[in-house]
Amino acid sequence: MKRLLSFFICFGILLFWSSCRDDFEFSPSKGNLKFAKDTVYLDTVFTNIGSSTYNLKVYNRSNDDIVIPTIQLENGVNSFYRMNVDGGTGLVGAQEGKFFEDVELLANDSLFIFIETTIDIETLSNSDTQFLYTDKILFDSGSNQQDVDLVTLVKDAVFIYPNRDATTGIVETLSFDVDGDGNDDETTLQGRFLEDNELTFTNEKPYVIYGYAGVDNGKTLTMEAGARVHFHADSGIIVTDGGTLNINGELSTDLDALENEVILESDRLEPLFEDVPGQWGTIWLFNGSENNTITYTTIKNATIGILSEGNQDATNDKLTITNSQIYNSSSFGLLGRATSISAENVVINNSGQSSFAGTLGGKYNFTHCTIANYWNNSFRQFPALLLNDFVLDENGTAIVNDLDEANFTNCIVYGNDNPEFLLENEGDVFNYKFTNCLLRFSNSNLENTGNYMFDDTNFYTGNSFNDDPNFEDPFENLMRIGEDSGANGIALSLNPTGSDLLNSARNSTEPDCGAYESVVFED
Repeated sequence: MKRLLSFFICFGILLFWSSCRDDFEFSPSKGNLKFAKDTVYLDTVFTNIGSSTYNLKVYNRSNDDIVIPTIQLENGVNSFYRMNVDGGTGLVGAQEGKFFEDVELLANDSLFIFIETTIDIETLSNSDTQFLYTDKILFDSGSNQQDVDLVTLVKDAVFIYPNRDATTGIVETLSFDVDGDGNDDETTLQGRFLEDNELTFTNEKPYVIYGYAGVDNGKTLTMEAGARVHFHADSGIIVTDGGTLNINGELSTDLDALENEVILESDRLEPLFEDVPGQWGTIWLFNGSENNTITYTTIKNATIGILSEGNQDATNDKLTITNSQIYNSSSFGLLGRATSISAENVVINNSGQSSFAGTLGGKYNFTHCTIANYWNNSFRQFPALLLNDFVLDENGTAIVNDLDEANFTNCIVYGNDNPEFLLENEGDVFNYKFTNCLLRFSNSNLENTGNYMFDDTNFYTGNSFNDDPNFEDPFENLMRIGEDSGANGIALSLNPTGSDLLNSARNSTEPDCGAYESVVFED
């Protein structure tokens, strides 16, 4: 009985004490909120494509619990922005995500506002290809009103995407002759073939591709200088039998803007995704495509930068690539399979496997190229450069094809692993030669054995091994070489001597290896 009486006494005291507290009474805010930033930049978005989610932290630095009477967008229901305040979406209906009432904020506490946008540029401007869209978040009103600016750059674009069946929701897939029997085969690749009026990419607007854009038999896709091409996840370009790709970039004067280069990258424009590998598929030069040329082009953040298959016996090389860069490929930078590739002044770096792999034989000629791999996102299985003449079938049996030639002249083959080139053959025709290259190879178990007889002038002439190439910053894809580079002055003088990737004249008597002539780095 005494215990029960004590309980009721304590309960009564607690109830009385609680009723006297004013800790949970909220007073109206007085315009003294603090903000983590005074402007929220939502970076660049394409018209009608949703942005990433950005956040704004709002602080109550006072010792009072407050209530913010209203949080709203200045443009109201017509704003292209939408908000979420600490998990709430605000009023229902048209004002959802636009208007919030009586938002409580404890003393010395904070809340998050999450902001997104999807903007239709045609409602803003009928002529501009890009537009700066702004709004404000308004906190309270009258003399207590505070605000934070919202700013987004919106770009108009040409969108290329497969059709979707309105009834079934099934997305169109590509059909073409996969096995070479003369009949079209259905594939699982979402995409469609480009129409004739879509076969020239200009620099007027960026292009955004969903799925695979196909180049059909007898058609040529031309990309003009300054074109910008963006790919959604699992997207790319496929050039099928009888098709051709010509990417015609030109020398740029601004090394940051690369205004005249053609740039192929992801459709994620936020800085956070600027150097993220594997955001899209590949440029696929399928068996039978022909006379493909790429110059002054940057390809970045793909799964495979370029995949070239077949046609090693073609009169003209299947792919000629010059003055170009391939970076941040989650698998291979440039992958050849029984194909023919000619490359000059090309830089390939940061690949999840090999930066260049010539597999199942083929014909390859690389001159003044930098084939490097400073991948540090995960373990990689292969070196920067891989050559072989076989592929294993499902039973583990090697299918062999001749490596007719693989010539590397005045190249740098280097990286953050060792060795950085691997030569594997199962057949008898395996022709390769390294001439006046800077190579990274230090392996006592392999040196002077098999394909690594470095004194055999049939395969190795004038090369230098394991000297620091003195790259500017290879982890950031800055691949110029400095005055202390081991590649300086060791290249074979060619006729004509030509220019490097930046159009700097090469030394006529002692040129440097790789795609760049050496420079003095600025502090």
